[in-house]
Amino acid sequence: MTSTQSTRDSALTGIIEATARASEENPERARVRFHAAGAGTTGVRTEMKVGRHEVVVDEPPALGGEGAAPNPVEVALAGLLSCQVVSYRFWAAKLGIPLTDVTVEVDGDMDVRGFFGLDDHTRPGPTEIRLAVDLRGPAPAADYQRLKDAVDEHCPVLDLFRNTTPVRTRLGL
Repeated sequence: MTSTQSTRDSALTGIIEATARASEENPERARVRFHAAGAGTTGVRTEMKVGRHEVVVDEPPALGGEGAAPNPVEVALAGLLSCQVVSYRFWAAKLGIPLTDVTVEVDGDMDVRGFFGLDDHTRPGPTEIRLAVDLRGPAPAADYQRLKDAVDEHCPVLDLFRNTTPVRTRLGL
């Protein structure tokens, strides 16, 4: 393990341990709220504030946009990809599995007839999402399989894709 890895792993383990202590003292400390707000601008472009960051989402010209930014489904897939990387890093540190590098590719298939309401039997979202995860490190393959199993069980965005999450919409007029 390189010193960069051990420094990263020590920092991540420290975060896990501090969170465990704080949430044992008061379980409410484990609750986190995320927030995003935005508005449509020209065409189908959306400009948002996500936490402290400004994010733009657009569609390609074939879907009414200018192709100036990723589309909403691509942003969702990117969220899954980045959450996988973070989860692999945290869980490698927690399990003591040396992880030199992690790369992830994600593909999703979607039939736009569902979005446009052209076929009532076609769902509007992706019909399948495929993750390709490449892990690098000196541990045996069985350790990386154990790591994958832990990430599959604990990755928040993967959970969001796999399980129904209640969504309430308040319409302001």
